[in-house]
Amino acid sequence: MNRLEELLLSQGYDKVPSNLPEFIFYCRREAQGFNVLYVIDYRQDLYISGDQYDHIKKKMIDFFQARGEHEIHVMALVLCADTEKARQLCEKDRFCWIIDTQAYRLMIHETQTADFYGWKNLLEEYLLVLAKEGGETPVFDETARKKTINLQELSWTNIVLVSVNVIVFLICTFTGDMLYNKGALSVTELWRGGQVYRLFTSMFLHWNVQHLFSNMIVLYYVGALVERELGSIPYTVLYLLSGLAGNVFSIGYEFLSGIYGSSAGASGAIFGVEGALLFLVMIRREKLESMPVGRVAFAVAFSLYCGFTSAGVDNAAHVGGVLMGFITAAVIAVCKRMKILSDYR
Repeated sequence: MNRLEELLLSQGYDKVPSNLPEFIFYCRREAQGFNVLYVIDYRQDLYISGDQYDHIKKKMIDFFQARGEHEIHVMALVLCADTEKARQLCEKDRFCWIIDTQAYRLMIHETQTADFYGWKNLLEEYLLVLAKEGGETPVFDETARKKTINLQELSWTNIVLVSVNVIVFLICTFTGDMLYNKGALSVTELWRGGQVYRLFTSMFLHWNVQHLFSNMIVLYYVGALVERELGSIPYTVLYLLSGLAGNVFSIGYEFLSGIYGSSAGASGAIFGVEGALLFLVMIRREKLESMPVGRVAFAVAFSLYCGFTSAGVDNAAHVGGVLMGFITAAVIAVCKRMKILSDYR
């Protein structure tokens, strides 16, 4: 316990006095909010229920909120040799890791977050040192880690969106122009025919394999990052609003230019996802430190530039999408800060 405290203090965390020696809090102010590591020494003859655990964690959050902190990020570290006992304690808490004090291993299960501001690597290195000093070989929970990679890191909503786009394209290959005629964005059909639904259906249509592939490869990788940061439902809303905004901008450009046509594609929605990523790296630099703001901004600007210098590309949809994505991500962040949306994903 003392060695763990030394590690926490060396990382700039302050110890919060507590009347309960088994429950110790360490906190540090970050650019994105207030981080708290909540250490439970479960090695003692101690028993607390899941409800008691939740109550203590809530009281701790209330403690910091009463002192003017609003953006509070909490990670619980449970020190215990009986890992099954520890698992039952925090199985419903996504922000809870178990430190096996006998095998010197960090246990992160599939229902729990894969990292907390870089602490995964710090704790594993700390346990490695302890194991060497104790003459033992640390056994990291590879099964739990593999489950985390396979399940926790997969963004299911994003995978569903990619799958829907691919399935719709496959249907189009067997039905000819039927879906394009019924669902592509057309100003004429939209206003004269009252077919407002085309604002949405056109987001899932692609003209050819190259069009589909270029959009889906970006969506698969960028969308996964954004969904993990925002949560599934906010991400879905952002995706649809960005696609809708892209189509509205496209219609506006056609009215201004007097050049009308038929358009389709998920580009507006995907540029919205890129705009959201740009906002996220701006406000969460430490958490997303592997993606510098300048690099992401350049990638977005370069994508827009390629659209403007290419023929047959709906650039208005790109602009509308990226603006809506950036704004929507900002609104979601504000709602989470104000507790209108939950911090849990």
